[in-house]
Amino acid sequence: MSYVLRNALIPTHTGYETTDVHIEGGKIAAIGSGLSVTGTELDARDKLLLPGFVNAHTHSSEMWQRGIIPPYPLELWIAQLHEYAPLDSEKIYLSALGTAVETLLTGGTSVVDHLVLIPGQELATIEAAVQAYRQSGIRAFIGPLIQDQALSTGLPTGEFTDLEHEAYPLTTAEVLGIVEEAVRQFHRPEEGVTLMVAPTGIQLCSDDLFKGCVELSQKYNLPRHAHLLETRAQQMLAQEKYGCSAVEHLQRIGYLDQKTSLAHCVWLTDADIEILAQTGSTVVHNPLSNLRLGSGIAPMLKYRQAGVNVSFGCDGSASNDSQDLLEAIKIGSILHNVTDFDYRHWITPRESVEIAARGGATGLGMADQFGSLAVGMQADLVLYDLTQLSILPRTDPIGLLILGRPTQVVDSVWVKGKQVVSAGTVTTLNVEKLRQDLFAHSNWDPFRKSAQAEQLEARYRRVMGLPE
Repeated sequence: MSYVLRNALIPTHTGYETTDVHIEGGKIAAIGSGLSVTGTELDARDKLLLPGFVNAHTHSSEMWQRGIIPPYPLELWIAQLHEYAPLDSEKIYLSALGTAVETLLTGGTSVVDHLVLIPGQELATIEAAVQAYRQSGIRAFIGPLIQDQALSTGLPTGEFTDLEHEAYPLTTAEVLGIVEEAVRQFHRPEEGVTLMVAPTGIQLCSDDLFKGCVELSQKYNLPRHAHLLETRAQQMLAQEKYGCSAVEHLQRIGYLDQKTSLAHCVWLTDADIEILAQTGSTVVHNPLSNLRLGSGIAPMLKYRQAGVNVSFGCDGSASNDSQDLLEAIKIGSILHNVTDFDYRHWITPRESVEIAARGGATGLGMADQFGSLAVGMQADLVLYDLTQLSILPRTDPIGLLILGRPTQVVDSVWVKGKQVVSAGTVTTLNVEKLRQDLFAHSNWDPFRKSAQAEQLEARYRRVMGLPE
């Protein structure tokens, strides 16, 4: 399909210009005034055109628990999450659709789904998410969330030296086998679905699992993903397990490189940051979940000053609790104004756009394909309506988009040149039916309690030095 966007506002090095943009063959074919009409002509006057953003870390199936998990730190929050995780593929499908829709309508054209798998139904879980993302038209990077150690191993031992952890039900080889089979069945990057290797993190994964993921990554040219040092407890655990930082250990076993993106990275040292810069690894900043779970504030300004590539993620809908990418970008940008008194280090709105688009693509090893508004790049584009009340009156379009509270401002979205949002409506699926299905498949349950969280709480408080 061919499009000419007439009189779109685009950012330049010196400000903005009004111009035409031609989309042809899934790519940006031309940018300039007075382009000949080829295919469909669209009036983009009073609309801002930007490259699509990347929702660089989320867990789609967490949508079923958003708004219900009480104020817990990660190690107790995750116990409740696991205890009430969805156990049928229909729910996986619906929540992936919901994640795609919310991402598309808040400026995202790509999503990185660190997908929680249903035990015993791992491939069916992945298939359901793949089906949803194909239907929505979003560009999807699916990283099956894998581990080979039990949940209880995710806490530091502390004084509990006689603890016995239950065995994980699958061997490391079996876990890796599931991932490789998923790659064979579902990895279709040319069709917009890319599989990733994505161990959950050092807290629940053996070295053999990480090394096996490196081998799969090299064999099939897959991006790598993982959580990294989200909490102080994980920092303590790394020292207990390895006698060094988690970053240093991951470097030693070869997990870090230019196609590795790492979610959170809150508790890193200056030496750790230097390692990330040297290896070309990407930090995915998830400011809302870090605040929601009390994990801390990731040192984003330090990362940028050290030359580390950074991107933004919403994280899962049970730790955010939404998939509003513009909200995550805003909080992730201005949060750091309180961590560094030198305002010249603070993140500007234009830098936020660069982080959200090109930074996200870079973390996936695909900055040469999308993430920029330039001729020859794949047409992952978002058109914002500058006449909407939430971004008026007229001042600076990007400033309003990033620093304001924009609502219902996404007019149109293209992914690989295919229009998937038109006039603010997702055209690839019935959003009204999705809304009804999500409502019908869920129940009010505001006073739910988790037995697993209660069992872990006493140990957590003692290990972390909190009063009984």
